[in-house]
Amino acid sequence: MISLKREREDGLDDDDNEDGVAAKVVRGRVVEDRRSRHCPYLDTINRSVLDFDFEKLCSISLSHINVYACLICGKYFQGRGLKSHAYTHSVQFTHHVFLNLHTLKFYCLPDNYEIIDSSLEDITYVLKPTFTKQHIAGLDKQGKLYRAYDGTTYLPGIVGLNNIKANDYANVVLQAFSNVPPLRNYFLEEENYRGIRRPPGDIMFLLVQRFGELMRKLWNPRNFKAHVSPHEMLQAVVLCSKKNFQITKQGDAVDFMTWFLNALHGALGGTKKKPSIITKAFQGSMRIFSKKLPHPDLLPEEKEALLVTEEYQEQMSESTFLFLTLDLPTAPLYKDEKEQLIIPQVPLFNILGKFNGSTEKEYKTYKENFLKRFQLTKLPPYLVFCIKRFTKNNFFVEKNPTIVNFPITNVDLREYLTEEAQATEKNTTYDLVANVVHDGKPTEGAYRIHVLHHGTGKWYEMQDLQVTDILPQMITLSEAYIQIWKRQESDDTNNHTGV
Repeated sequence: MISLKREREDGLDDDDNEDGVAAKVVRGRVVEDRRSRHCPYLDTINRSVLDFDFEKLCSISLSHINVYACLICGKYFQGRGLKSHAYTHSVQFTHHVFLNLHTLKFYCLPDNYEIIDSSLEDITYVLKPTFTKQHIAGLDKQGKLYRAYDGTTYLPGIVGLNNIKANDYANVVLQAFSNVPPLRNYFLEEENYRGIRRPPGDIMFLLVQRFGELMRKLWNPRNFKAHVSPHEMLQAVVLCSKKNFQITKQGDAVDFMTWFLNALHGALGGTKKKPSIITKAFQGSMRIFSKKLPHPDLLPEEKEALLVTEEYQEQMSESTFLFLTLDLPTAPLYKDEKEQLIIPQVPLFNILGKFNGSTEKEYKTYKENFLKRFQLTKLPPYLVFCIKRFTKNNFFVEKNPTIVNFPITNVDLREYLTEEAQATEKNTTYDLVANVVHDGKPTEGAYRIHVLHHGTGKWYEMQDLQVTDILPQMITLSEAYIQIWKRQESDDTNNHTGV
């Protein structure tokens, strides 16, 4: 009895506490605690203060163990035994209804009995939303607006993300991936990745768990508010990236996306040979033709002599990719007659010319220079473009403000495939589904994203908590930085028109 009492006082092992169960065994019969279904304090619950987006830590001890949420003030406390922080809070402030954030059971304190009431089911659903296969299958087939508890209406999936301090660079990438259906569907159903085994001490799987939780919150049709805080997701990013990506310091969306895709692929058990949902959605392949160049300081005859040697002949290699980098032409800003700056524009097909198999580009390394050309051999279901806007040197970062002119739908990439691939690839036409934009100066600017809602065929702009609808023709006027394109299937050419 002494050890049991000590556990209760610490508040560490309360779910084995015989006084806190909904039923008792009396003379061999199970008798339910009469108070469990008749708790007089349920009307004191304040749903408007409940927020389960933050780390599940006791607000006093900062412990993760056995944490309860007070459903009257929304704060988190540890334990429910005598002398525990939750117990003390219940006595001091007469707040009586608590939810165990791990077991999803409700308790009345200080009386310490479990509450059983179906009216509380909406609270557990907000804490841990679940999706059936049927629900997931219908997500892109309807555009029903839902009303949050705070009265605002929202479309699941088109939900603002909090900018905690300077994490908009990560928010836009998370929003973009949330609108890639195969990726979203995989993470909405926890069963898909629950059984993946990781080595002992491996923290990277935390990234998978937190991303799944975030997807379920973003697509939750029964939210209490029409926005979500990515706090727990970003804490996992800071931890797993060894602080390379921070909440408090602006980062680069392409750098973050590159790391995030590769980290998720690895955490899901993916390797170069073993696929994951990441490679199934985004991985394509290309041929790279590379030719070494003689040093520019050499005499002409020395260069000619080197060019006939085997080392300076063109080499061909095959490579996979998760995204394609598109280079912008250098942008001299010039002024018109009224002394106003003219921002140059370039068609998307011009910068895609890099992958036509004949356009050569010089690449310089510390020691050597190479001429390279590229040609695609396999197109993925979702194609990601990164438009190279920033050039970094030792002193500063420069931004190229060139506007890329692109159609929103029907971009055919057949001409960038090798002849063999053209014969085997059936569908080579793509429609835009997400467009990440960088506004302002290189190191200080802000990010926003345009996403297509598949169910309605409408476009929305999201910048942190702000969500507005936008006309498709306005999207092409922005300084696009990352784009996600969806390959048309033979039966869904009308998919993005709302037809």
